[in-house]
Amino acid sequence: MTDQSGPAVGAPRSAAPPTASVRRIRMPQKLRNLELGLLLVACIINAGAIVLVQLGALGRVDTQLVLLGAGLSALVFGLHICMRFVARDADPFLLPIATVLNGLGIAMIYRIDIAFGDIGWESAAVRQIAWSAIAIIGGIVTIIVIRNHRVLFRYTYLSGLLAIVLLLLPLVPGLGRQVSGARVWIGFGDIATFQPGEIAKIALAVFFAGYLVRNRDSLSMVGTRFLGMRFPRARDLGPLLVVWALSMAVIVFQRDLGTALLYFGLFLVMLYVATSRLSWVVLGLTLFFSGALIASQTLDYVNGRFRNWLDAFNPDVYSADGGSYQLVQGLFGLAHGGLIGSGLGEGRPDITPVPQSDYIIASLGEELGLAGIFAILALYVLFVARGFRIGFAGQDDFGKLLGVGLAFVVALQVFIVVGGVTRVIPLTGLTTPFLAAGGSSLVANWIIVGLLLRLSDTVRNHPRLVIDG
Repeated sequence: MTDQSGPAVGAPRSAAPPTASVRRIRMPQKLRNLELGLLLVACIINAGAIVLVQLGALGRVDTQLVLLGAGLSALVFGLHICMRFVARDADPFLLPIATVLNGLGIAMIYRIDIAFGDIGWESAAVRQIAWSAIAIIGGIVTIIVIRNHRVLFRYTYLSGLLAIVLLLLPLVPGLGRQVSGARVWIGFGDIATFQPGEIAKIALAVFFAGYLVRNRDSLSMVGTRFLGMRFPRARDLGPLLVVWALSMAVIVFQRDLGTALLYFGLFLVMLYVATSRLSWVVLGLTLFFSGALIASQTLDYVNGRFRNWLDAFNPDVYSADGGSYQLVQGLFGLAHGGLIGSGLGEGRPDITPVPQSDYIIASLGEELGLAGIFAILALYVLFVARGFRIGFAGQDDFGKLLGVGLAFVVALQVFIVVGGVTRVIPLTGLTTPFLAAGGSSLVANWIIVGLLLRLSDTVRNHPRLVIDG
């Protein structure tokens, strides 16, 4: 038995190495100083991006947006200061990565506003800054309120209920709103204000982690061997079938293929991590692709997505209502960017429909080029890798599954978006984490940052990890 703040109970304190107490004091300070330095670099990159956009598109520097960005930087440093008191051992890379991605997104949205002639206080960039401030405050609240991630384990089924309620909200008459064919928004009047499914993915990650910890034995140890794999019993397929049915319901009733893929992929990966059984992945992929195939043959919405993907350059498909015009324009924009891009403020990202949200990757690719896109993807890879590292370093199964699940949500969402824009997979309409315009996505992703920071602090605070390194 161990104490969370010291060596084994009953053991003499001299049993710990003489450097343990020094390391316990100095290591957090070193981590936070590293984070501070990286944050300074991130804020300089963000300010430089906004200035370059202004010089390229306007030929002058407008201090209004720079000052608003400085206020946002102050909030980020506020989160850093908060962590020095309540999460001193947290990972030092997550916050700077999220900051620079968020800032690059704001710079590109501002660039598109200039192209559309909308640079006032009602512009999309100003709204994105306001939502970013709310989202960062949400991250601060997460760090302060949740002092130990294990407390979330108590609310496993409550999290599942919350996720279901959030998913059903867009279907409520008078509350749900349909935007671009998908009914995933809620709002008042004629304005769609929030996408509850973004918060639902966090609640689902908590629910899946808690459920799989409680039921791992029956899901991993029992079954019949076939083709070198142990397949589960029919009665143990219930959770997989329920989540599959939920994903299919999202496709049918909310007309959102990307969100369905995100939820089902999240459960499948967490199920595999919990059980280490490849048979679950085989069964899950078979179910999902079978459902997607049936949907593509029976639902016009899904069939149109597949048609645009497979035959994008067909003139009939290109010019059709809801055809592949957006997809092809995005590809042309990426091609125009070449290796190093046209330069911030020098391209024409506004030619592609909704370039500030669905197609912000294509907009960035045109002005930053292939090199810039690779740098952005490298930041995502590092973010996800740190999240996986935090999860697998955890000493409790719940924390391990939660860390992996939260990191995988970001990874899968980036793959779905970038894969759709580059025509690797059918376009689905999800938002690019931290980059794309959208308040609900920003709030959800900064809460994920807060949860991962809390998880990493808990992992590093474990006595064995502190002493053994």
